[in-house]
Amino acid sequence: MTGDGHLLPPEWLPRLERLSLDAKRRVAGTLQGKRRSRRLGSSLEFADYRVYSPGDDVRRFDWGVYSRTGKAFVRQFMDEQELTVSIFVDCSASMGTVISSAAESPATAEPSGMKGSPKWTLARQLAASIGYMALSSYDRLQIACYSRTINARLPIMRGKGSAHRLFSFLQGAETEGEGSLSAALAVPGALPRQPGMTWVFSDFWLEGGEEELFRALSLLSGTGQEVVLVHVLSREELEPKLAGDLRLVDSETMSGKEVALTGKVLDAYKEELERYRMMLSSVCAERGMSYVLIPADMPLTEAMFGVLAGAGLVTG
Repeated sequence: MTGDGHLLPPEWLPRLERLSLDAKRRVAGTLQGKRRSRRLGSSLEFADYRVYSPGDDVRRFDWGVYSRTGKAFVRQFMDEQELTVSIFVDCSASMGTVISSAAESPATAEPSGMKGSPKWTLARQLAASIGYMALSSYDRLQIACYSRTINARLPIMRGKGSAHRLFSFLQGAETEGEGSLSAALAVPGALPRQPGMTWVFSDFWLEGGEEELFRALSLLSGTGQEVVLVHVLSREELEPKLAGDLRLVDSETMSGKEVALTGKVLDAYKEELERYRMMLSSVCAERGMSYVLIPADMPLTEAMFGVLAGAGLVTG
């Protein structure tokens, strides 16, 4: 699904079906899925033997062991359960920003809902890929787009038959307004109801800085989530090439500021950006959460099989 109206190319889907989300916690869900829990159950994956007791399922009686040893044992198997996967996609105006050479800033304003931003495109492609992997594993999937509130959401889905709803939802999403992850998560019903794995795709330009991040992560950890922050930034945000006397315009608040962009100013920006990225990474590490940075110009294949697989977040 490419620029002709689709997010993911059809040939990409079989590759995703061979991958799975690497949740660190084994999850006991409400319905049987393809993910191992801590319990023993009825999957096809052998776990151990135990001595036969009256009342045990005779179909699990191991006659081969009995014929060799004369002792009665039954086979035990891993219980396969579902994982609840929640995806939050930042749809604030900054996600739709494209920086022009004449431009104003790394926060240049654009018309609401613009789909030409590489950052916005990659964030939705990654969200679609992770969501499809969850559906292919028969996990429970819920997805929402947020700014300062939950702009749109889909109820819980299961199975690959729901993939078209996932893709249509992301394809139709638009960017607009100011963003606040903590404010969006504070909306009644926004937080996942069950422990599971939560992915957040955003540029993480948080007006409240570290305090807002702390509030957002506290809300998620309070519901037993294994959190993954996927930081998507444009190449122009990572390595700005602007110079001269410019008016910088915030794409979310539309406020502007006159700035003389010199080499010294750009160096200070890069240092502050690196400090901010390290803060995001360390805050996540301290809480047992995951953080990855993915440049918007990175090919989707490299983002999935290089960055996310390299971080141990997806396996295949």
